Amino acid sequence: MTLTESPRNTLSGLPLLGAMLAATALNVWGYFALAGSGAGPIVANIVASVLILLLWAGFFIVQPNTGVVLQLFGKYVGTSREEGLRWANPFFSKKPVSLRVRNFESGKLKVNDLEGSPIEIASVVVWQVHDTAEAVFKVDDYESFVHVQSEAALRQMATSYPYDLHDQHAVSLRSHAKEINQHLREEVQERLAQAGVTVIEARISHLAYAPEIAQAMLQRQQASAIIAARTRIVEGAVGMVHMALEQLAEKGVVRLDDERRAAMVSNLLVVLCGDRGTQPVVNTGTLYG
Repeated sequence: MTLTESPRNTLSGLPLLGAMLAATALNVWGYFALAGSGAGPIVANIVASVLILLLWAGFFIVQPNTGVVLQLFGKYVGTSREEGLRWANPFFSKKPVSLRVRNFESGKLKVNDLEGSPIEIASVVVWQVHDTAEAVFKVDDYESFVHVQSEAALRQMATSYPYDLHDQHAVSLRSHAKEINQHLREEVQERLAQAGVTVIEARISHLAYAPEIAQAMLQRQQASAIIAARTRIVEGAVGMVHMALEQLAEKGVVRLDDERRAAMVSNLLVVLCGDRGTQPVVNTGTLYG
């Protein structure tokens, strides 16, 4: 049986409150007025007192952004979302459910990424109840359900991607925050849909290698960065040397044979690719002696 929220119309409590106060005052006055009138009137007044007390039990308050789930002897009869003082059948049980936007931050979970490297990861999930009936009746404790399923979805998502971007992967946890957060939101929403919960946002709040491999992975990242930088430097240096040789030949500044061209290329590459500033050497002779 599919159980979803259905609205339940309830009476405004303010007009009834005045009537109930008047009836209660009249009932209390009756005990004094009927003191010597015999058993019959007094019993009738006692019955009226019980009825009045029962009617008082029908009042309840609906806070802003709150839904009150109404049940009659265990059967769901509807949800009241009208704010303020309300009145409904005194035999209805009334369970308030917050409809406010809430957030949950998971603890730091230790999981293995797609490549098997241990990482630490945590997330923040922003969520809201949209169906009070599903939240109350489909799961045992919807708040605990949100916490457990959010962490389970985070673990599942973390194992689907590598921590860092490599040639064989198009998306990684560290480099594609937008795609990762979208995947996480969808993963959490899929698990929480049956609890009447809407996931507004889910994002990674902490991401790091596990302490036991953090130093080794830092060295790996540094080595990759050095290799990438050296590659760019060499590509730029080769382009500059090629341009210099072409312009020298085009403008006829100097004619270089193969040996002098090789020496010039070697010197330029040393100057352009070296880590330290070069010291000029003045050659007072010739290249050949």
